[in-house]
Order: sequence, then C-alpha cells, then structure tokens
Amino acid sequence: MRYVFVSYNYSPDFDDPQAWFVRTLGYTGLMDQLSKRHEVINVKQINYEGIVNHNNIAYHFVNFSKKKIYFNFGINLYVKSLNPDIVIFHGLHQPVQLIQLGLMLNKHTRIIVQNHAEKPFPGGIKKQLQKLADKYADAYLFASHDMGLEWVTAGNLKSPGKIHEVMEVSSVFFPIDRSEAKSKTSTKHAPVFLWVGRLNDNKDPLNVVKAFLKFAENMPDVKLHMIYHTEELLPNINELLNASPNKDAIELIGKVPHADLLYWYNSADFIISGSHYEGSGTAICEAMSCGCVPLVTDILSFRMITNNGECGVLYEPGNEAELLAVLQQTAQMNIAEKRRLSIEYYKRNLSFEAIAGRIEEIAKGLE
Repeated sequence: MRYVFVSYNYSPDFDDPQAWFVRTLGYTGLMDQLSKRHEVINVKQINYEGIVNHNNIAYHFVNFSKKKIYFNFGINLYVKSLNPDIVIFHGLHQPVQLIQLGLMLNKHTRIIVQNHAEKPFPGGIKKQLQKLADKYADAYLFASHDMGLEWVTAGNLKSPGKIHEVMEVSSVFFPIDRSEAKSKTSTKHAPVFLWVGRLNDNKDPLNVVKAFLKFAENMPDVKLHMIYHTEELLPNINELLNASPNKDAIELIGKVPHADLLYWYNSADFIISGSHYEGSGTAICEAMSCGCVPLVTDILSFRMITNNGECGVLYEPGNEAELLAVLQQTAQMNIAEKRRLSIEYYKRNLSFEAIAGRIEEIAKGLE
C-alpha cells in the first residue's frame, strides 16, 4: 500500500529537513514502522522545498502557502498526484481542506483522520463544516475511544463506527541500566518522583506541588524533580516552596535537552501528571517506555494510556487530597510489578510497532 501523510500547517521556523526529523521523532517512528511493509510519503510545509528520503520515507517538503489558508488546492492536488491508497490526514480542525481533498481523490483512496487533541467546534458554521466533512473521512484515530465518542455525542461526527482507539504518539526511549541513569542525573534517593511538562493551568503543577509538600512532611527523604520548558506558573511554585519547611523535597530542574530525558525516565520510579485534559500524553508514554509508574489524573486519554489505572494510579484532576493519598500509597506499592506492567502495556499498545500494526488493521478493513 502507498500511505501519504499530509498536514496543512506551515512551520516556517524550520529550514533544515534534518532539524525537522529531530523535532518530530515522537511521531515519525510510526512512519518508520509502516515503511518496512509499505511505501510511505509525508507531505509537509516547512521553510524548505524538495524531496528528502530519510529512513525509507519520502518527505515531500512543499510550499504552496506561507500561511494557513482554507482553499489550499495546491496541496490537495499534490496529494492526489501521488495516487495514494491511504491518506493520513492530520487534525480535525481543517474540515474545509478535508472536504476538498475528499472531492478530489480517486474513489479507491481511503482517508484516515488523526486527532491531535482537538475538541469539537461547539456551534456555528465551523460545526456544520465538521459534520459535512465527516462524509469524506473513512476512519478517525483517537488516543481514547471515549474521546471520539464525545464528538459523536456533540453531533460533530455521525457515527461511532468510524472511531478507532490508536495512540497518537510514542516514545524514542527505552530501558537502560538504572545505576548508569542515576549517575547521569545524580538521583541517589529512592523512590524517585518525576514531573515533565509545561507549567500552565491545564497541567496544574500547583496542585502537584501542594500535595507533594504535604507528602514530604512524613517522608523526609522523598524528592520530586520537575522538568519543564515553559514557566507560566513558576512564580507561584516558588512562592509555595519558599513558604514551606519541606521545600527541599522538590527540585526545579527546568529545561533539559530532550535526549537527556532518557536518563531521567530511567532514574525515576514514578511519573506524575496533574493534567485536566490531554489529547494523548507524550511525557507519560515516554516515561512508561522506560518503566516509570504513572500517577496521573483520571482523564480519558490517561485511562487508555494506563489501562484504566492497572499500570499505575488515577486520581481526580485538581484534587489535592486524592493526589496526596496516591503518593502515600506508593510506600506500600510493589514498584517492580508496576514497572513490569508499564513496560509490557507500552510495548503492546503504545509503541510505534503497536501503533503501526493497528493502523494497518484499520486500513485493511477499509479495502
């Protein structure tokens, strides 16, 4: 089969294909796996034009528009000219482009639409366009099946029959010797708790910090390391730390090179999230690929990513008392068993190999 991946977003900050490959490692591993058995083409707009072959994938860097426009016939005609069997269409917030592409493609071509954390338009012309575009999609990929059902309940998609549960991204990381990892991160205590994410309201680091400071009152040796690349709530966090006698229980690491997360994930026993909403959960997936036990919020995507909490523990978003109780549970937890469950579930459901296999099954069912 010939798979063509297409995105209508323009990324002008990238003028070097190699830099783009590094930037998209969390997703391109899927194409790498598909390319072992199929022809794979990726159509993308960056500040570069040309065809570059990388890991057996043909990257077609095109530049039909330097900004997002709704009537981008150029890309649609280009995709049609590639004569694909399957088009992987990125995003559910481009209904006009989806309609245009569906009208242009040959009858044998099937379109699979990948959700990237978008929520259904609440009303107006945009919602009507999403309902109309649904006619041209043969399947939808959501990180959680229940997330797709929200679109059906809202009336933006017609039927749950097109919805498939497939993880959006995966991990380039893997287990390594923990002593080697700890020597890199200088984490000598145990267990090790880790946070990786933006410091914004949706990620809710304030609730995590409050709960962990209380946890540390009776567990003086515990430590939470916080890695982040945006600092929206950093002043609030510093205020909480400065007012607490347990402030040394939390170490603010800040930004680290993505490659260094290999050592942090392999040093940690637990990965914590406070998110109120996630389209999938990249950091949690990466951490689980290295054996971290997820202590995460009870939201749709995290129910899927943890097998309904089997691999870790779920708690109500924003609930400080529940998170504190979860942290206290870790003292009696069989960490080795939870680590095993995390890695096994990752391999079966969240790895690039698993995602590619699921997409192949879906594509075959559309023939």
